[in-house]
Amino acid sequence: MAIRLTYKAQTTVPVEIEGLTPDWACDKSLKEIELYEIYHGNCNLPLKELFDVSGDASDKCMEFEGDLSGVHWIGAHMASGSVRIHSAAGRHVGSQMRGGSIVVEGNAGGWVGAEMHGGMIRVKGNSGHLTGAAYRGASRGMTGG
Repeated sequence: MAIRLTYKAQTTVPVEIEGLTPDWACDKSLKEIELYEIYHGNCNLPLKELFDVSGDASDKCMEFEGDLSGVHWIGAHMASGSVRIHSAAGRHVGSQMRGGSIVVEGNAGGWVGAEMHGGMIRVKGNSGHLTGAAYRGASRGMTGG
């Protein structure tokens, strides 16, 4: 059974969840996952403030629900597992990803797969600017995946 993260916030302030990946969560309890620190603008918050969390993370599967177009860094730094986003997603989906798979059912913002090294990302809608690009100061963008 996958872990389900349902976005419940209604805000125009960007939300960043960098590092919240299936491989990080697989050995964590729901309480530990709910307390994962995310950013809402320049404020740190526990994940549970903006997401309802349910299910079991042990199978390294994450399902995201809700309008995530303002939620950034989903699946960034992921090494294994799978992420399914049942809507639009923000910027930096799968950035610096090393393995696993991400499926975005809608559109995704810019920087999808930036500096990606492995794995698979499928965006069923449109992807924003700089897909697979290099970040400032880097000599290479996407090198695999």
